[in-house]
Amino acid sequence: MNIFEFPEKSQWESLTARPVLDDRKLLNDVDKLVKGVKNKGDRWVKKLSKQFDGYAPRQLRVSEQVIRSAAKKVSPDLKAAIDLAYNTIHHFHSEQVDSKKVIETVPGLCCWRRSTPIDRVGLYIPGGTAPLFSTVLMLGIPAVIAGCSEVVICTPTGKDGSIHPAVLYCALKVGIKEVYACGGAQAIAAMAYGTDSIKKADKIFGPGNQYVTAAKRLVQLDGVAIDMPAGPSEVCVVADNSASPQFVAADLLSQAEHGPDSQVLLITDSRLLLTQTLTEIDRQLAHLPRKDIALQAIQNSRAILVENMTVAIELSNSYAPEHLIIASEDAVSLEPLVNNAGSVFLGNYAPESAGDYASGTNHTLPTNGNARAMAGVSVDSFVKKMTVQSITRQGLEQIGAAVMSMARAEGLEGHAQAIEVRLKNQ
Repeated sequence: MNIFEFPEKSQWESLTARPVLDDRKLLNDVDKLVKGVKNKGDRWVKKLSKQFDGYAPRQLRVSEQVIRSAAKKVSPDLKAAIDLAYNTIHHFHSEQVDSKKVIETVPGLCCWRRSTPIDRVGLYIPGGTAPLFSTVLMLGIPAVIAGCSEVVICTPTGKDGSIHPAVLYCALKVGIKEVYACGGAQAIAAMAYGTDSIKKADKIFGPGNQYVTAAKRLVQLDGVAIDMPAGPSEVCVVADNSASPQFVAADLLSQAEHGPDSQVLLITDSRLLLTQTLTEIDRQLAHLPRKDIALQAIQNSRAILVENMTVAIELSNSYAPEHLIIASEDAVSLEPLVNNAGSVFLGNYAPESAGDYASGTNHTLPTNGNARAMAGVSVDSFVKKMTVQSITRQGLEQIGAAVMSMARAEGLEGHAQAIEVRLKNQ
């Protein structure tokens, strides 16, 4: 890791900058794939699946029989783990459902908000060699709780044409019956525009590789709603001398193993902790199956020594990480200082891995500094919030003169007349 000691605030922006990638060629290449699906539908989806995944299914839709039989292929231990995760995620997200609250702004005039589910949502689940079956739970559970009438999954197959049984078991557990065997940019395009087999979705969710991310960006430009822009996964660990170097190193490596472009940042006010953590990283790295990937991420990451924990949190806010771990015995008292983070983990026994799988919070979170203005996926992501107003004559009389005055000041006489005609009617 690259070490920086007591940087000036003028240096913070450069220290927390993400890599700037020239992705013009990528976007141009993916644009051709997306347009091909938009114009040629299923035929193009199957062609691209053969090209990129090594298998083109005869039928894109996975039968209910295949989905149900997948449960028999999941080990009892994994099934129990998935069931536990389902329960915690469902418990947390079920508490996010809004209740109707009617506000009487003036006598005779009531306003409220009503949440209505998005009709059809498309969930992209990465597959192949690294099937992210946990994402089925993270996206499917809030979609079902929100009341979305149609929830569809697209996920790639292996070269043998199979989908990992844990992905299908999670779909069955959540109650999703519409699953399609296609991945990559072609799956995003299929959900965005529709094909003969796959009906167009109203909003698309889910992580993916650079091709998937580029496809989501492109279809969004075409007016298709997506959950959020995505970038490499990232973690910031803010730690003091009460933290365990062994735990901190494990947290940094758990994020680094995602990919060579993963973002890993350590901020601490303890020189001893910093030194011990770097030593511990070297020791643990040797035992990681994905050590080559993790090493690349660690080599491009930063460890920053600051004056105190208040400055550490302030620097973290400047970074706006996807995941923030406050490794301190004082984590609870420091948490109110956090303004910008996708998900926060408090204390020495709160690894980011818990949020990825089974603590109950969602692991689909803003990256690349988007936590400054965006939240992670929740039940709210799957609903629209409509405002409603009920106005009696008494209520209109309370605000009528003000509305007419403001409308005429803006030169909109028709707006004023819509009020006046009512007030003159006895």
